[in-house]
Amino acid sequence: MSTADPIEQYLDAAKRTRAEGVDTAPAVLGTADVTGRPSVRVVLIRHVDSRGFVFFTNYGSRKARDMTQNPRVALCQYWPTRDEQIRIEGTVELIDPAESDTYFAGRPRDSQIGAWASDQSQPLEAREILEKRYKEIETKFDGGPVLRPPFWGGFRVMPEQIEFWYGRPGRLHERELFTRTPGGWNTSWLFP
Repeated sequence: MSTADPIEQYLDAAKRTRAEGVDTAPAVLGTADVTGRPSVRVVLIRHVDSRGFVFFTNYGSRKARDMTQNPRVALCQYWPTRDEQIRIEGTVELIDPAESDTYFAGRPRDSQIGAWASDQSQPLEAREILEKRYKEIETKFDGGPVLRPPFWGGFRVMPEQIEFWYGRPGRLHERELFTRTPGGWNTSWLFP
């Protein structure tokens, strides 16, 4: 068993990558509904610690509905300047409402209002409907703080596996796999 910590390794790699001017927040999130039908989309990883990887969404969105039905998910980030990829597989949980409140309070005001105005993933008959709702919410909160909607908040991906993929010449890539066990993390290497 390795004593290496993949979360610390991830944080170190993300710090080096950000120093090169690369935004490390975008990640592809893969979910599946209760029937196994897959869906992928880009989310923004907003916080990482020993518990996992946090992103935020509308609880009525397709991804939130998928995760409620089937909490097994996968994340993938690719940082082209380093030719590195990080693959994360695990389960999700809702984060504490206070954590969601804190993050929401730090968002730009227009994004806060947009969270209230959007019925994320639901059909929209015309763009004007969304713009009208936005203006109504803007008026409602005029002069005061925009509180977090009760239907919006964070999810934490609790990793069971984390793979670090490093591109190498001749397609002889390096693949380091960390697998969580009750005693910590096991480390192994995979063929490219």
